[in-house]
Amino acid sequence: MKTLIELYDERPIENVLGTEMFRPEETIIVCPPEIEADRALRQAMSQYFEHRQCPVKLTFVPVSLLDANKVEKSLRRILETHEDCAIDISGGTDAALFAAGAVSGDASVYTYSRKKNAFFEIRNAPFARDLPCAVRLDARSCFLMAGGTLLPGREDNERLKGMLNEIDRLFSVYAQYRAIWNRQVSYIQRISSAEPGALEAAGARTEKADNHTVTADAGLLRALERAGMIQELQLTDEAVRFRFPDETIRFWLRDMGSVLELQVFRACLAADCFDDVVLSAVVNWQGGGNQRDGVTNEIDVMAVQGVQPVFISCKTSEIKTEALNELAILRDRFGGKGSRAVIVTSAPVTKGRALMRRRAAELEIEVVEWSDLKLSRLVKRLRRQEGVN
Repeated sequence: MKTLIELYDERPIENVLGTEMFRPEETIIVCPPEIEADRALRQAMSQYFEHRQCPVKLTFVPVSLLDANKVEKSLRRILETHEDCAIDISGGTDAALFAAGAVSGDASVYTYSRKKNAFFEIRNAPFARDLPCAVRLDARSCFLMAGGTLLPGREDNERLKGMLNEIDRLFSVYAQYRAIWNRQVSYIQRISSAEPGALEAAGARTEKADNHTVTADAGLLRALERAGMIQELQLTDEAVRFRFPDETIRFWLRDMGSVLELQVFRACLAADCFDDVVLSAVVNWQGGGNQRDGVTNEIDVMAVQGVQPVFISCKTSEIKTEALNELAILRDRFGGKGSRAVIVTSAPVTKGRALMRRRAAELEIEVVEWSDLKLSRLVKRLRRQEGVN
């Protein structure tokens, strides 16, 4: 095969998978005019193949995929002017697939099954006959194929992989003091600084934080000291003083959601089934190189297994409908059908939890609650393939 013809699909993986598997000289993407006019998307897709070390000439052919006659004419022109063509019918609209069927006698035709994660010959395509998909993606690739860019997050993921023991100890303390954790983090924020190099924390035993009066909990502080999360603790009825071991742990103890995100990151690594795991995955929707270039979102944890991305949102408070909707939009935009969305909460169960679960089920979002947040149980939940269709 020298020329691969792709029928553009809203699920990004359908537009790039055949090229990466079969390495044609040229891939022609038959797509709606607005896609051909989207310079940022075209550039991101080129960057995707460069990142994947898959050299290919990309050509975009604009045509309405809802008009079978126009798609058929475009396909015939391509087949007349290019050698050794194959048509991938994994994606595309019903009209586009109908048009591909009309011209299929002049080309090789194959498809890809998400459920079986394999390619199958439809006509004259022995190279795709019962062929398992060997592509394994990383988080950056998942965003590039959809026209986005993965930006630097707030955590050094490589460094975190060397701090798994610290994460375990931190979560152990959190499990004991979950009920008061957020208020106590507010207190720590009040008596410490986020400035570079500022590792000392000191203040009155009772401080005003977030319009509330908060008293430092002695049991929590001593537990943090035993866990190595703080050092040189001095605690009296009137005052508190201690030192953070480093700026990373200082950030963890000044950010309410970090402990839960770290536990999920830790479990993704322990699951040993993901090809890439990223904590604090910041995506620019328009493909720009920084957060000022367009709309950005932060995904608390992102993991990728083969060609299936998993988008994970973490909440130490009750899950609201807005959080579910946002997660579903991110999954659909950058993963599409077959990808997974998981929302994790460590909040106590409330009367509204049943309604939230129903809404999550409607959006095909998996919900992980406190009872499943122990490392061994969380690993089992993450290994499940509930998102595969």
